[in-house]
Amino acid sequence: MRAVIRPLLVPVFLPSVLMSIAEYSLLPIIPASAEALGADIPTAGVVAGLLMVGVLLADLPAGRLVDRIGERKAMIYGALFGAIGVILVALGHNLWLMGTGVLALGIGIAIFALARHAFFAEHIPMEFRARSLSLLGGTFRAGAFIGPLLGSAVIFIWQVGAVYWLAGIACLVAGAVLILSPRDIIKPTPLSKPGGVWKIAKREAKPLLTLGVGAGILGAIRTTRQVGLPLWALVIGLSPGDASLYIGLAGVLDFALFYTSGQIMDRYGRFWAAVPPMIGLGVLHLTIGLVNDGTGFLVLAGAMALANGFGSGIILTIGADLAPVDARNEFLASYRLITDIGVASAPPILSAFTAAFGLAAAMSVFGVLGVAGGLLMWRYIPVLLPRRSGSSS
Repeated sequence: MRAVIRPLLVPVFLPSVLMSIAEYSLLPIIPASAEALGADIPTAGVVAGLLMVGVLLADLPAGRLVDRIGERKAMIYGALFGAIGVILVALGHNLWLMGTGVLALGIGIAIFALARHAFFAEHIPMEFRARSLSLLGGTFRAGAFIGPLLGSAVIFIWQVGAVYWLAGIACLVAGAVLILSPRDIIKPTPLSKPGGVWKIAKREAKPLLTLGVGAGILGAIRTTRQVGLPLWALVIGLSPGDASLYIGLAGVLDFALFYTSGQIMDRYGRFWAAVPPMIGLGVLHLTIGLVNDGTGFLVLAGAMALANGFGSGIILTIGADLAPVDARNEFLASYRLITDIGVASAPPILSAFTAAFGLAAAMSVFGVLGVAGGLLMWRYIPVLLPRRSGSSS
């Protein structure tokens, strides 16, 4: 295992952490920056949402791009495109330019992420795949932890606008690391057969509409967990400081489990990192209405983090497992589009149900959806034989 991962630490994992830092350092400040340029609250939300719009728009074209130019070049272009978007925001003094920059950042993130996913699907041996992709999932969590902290420090020392320069530099450094890394480490996948993304999506409809949809549901309930917990803290009257502390403590637990998830998948099968965590998150969504004080909130946040942590990397791993050898990039484009739709649609749907029925009921709707998604995974997930770890692991 170490022999497989060590050569990838600098050319793959380091740029992944940098791109994640860029994304997560910006997420907390985009609405405030838009408001400072004259946007009202709904418009600021739209500007922030353009990041995910960019991701969704680029998911399918990114598959063909990666197929034509290779993973390494696509990752470089994704990092540079993201940097251009962030710099546009930093230099811009109106909402249109800011929105264009945020959209461009989302496009760059989508290209970078699909190229990285395709590389792991093609070149990492099956016996190490889940652990490798769980480590990759750990880079997202590292960026989600480091990015806001660095952003806060930059704002304290300089001002809000400086965070955009921080993110732009992170993207540029990610691209530079890839450019300076040996070319033979990130080898391009073989060219796919002609036919395009839509033809492959039609051919692979069954896995996309079963496990792909299940992965999209998992992405959705992970998102409602992130959005719903802070909102529930407001409902039960927790102070912002206490809520941040409890969610932060839970986040440490989530981060600590990412490699354990990969070991479970490689040794005992994908089922155990998909079905129990997904059903667990669904059931915990159903119980949020029973929590009415700080202690209960901490227990709930910790339990959700535990369930989520044991499923670290499962969406990436299932996609890599399902991707056909003759069309990995095209398949992953469709697969990632489905999972990204789950992530992107969860907050507005949660908001609509909250406005109509209250937050506890809205979270319960997603809880039922999570349990249903877990049962869908149970029915269709490939059954892998238990694996014994070798000396290299």
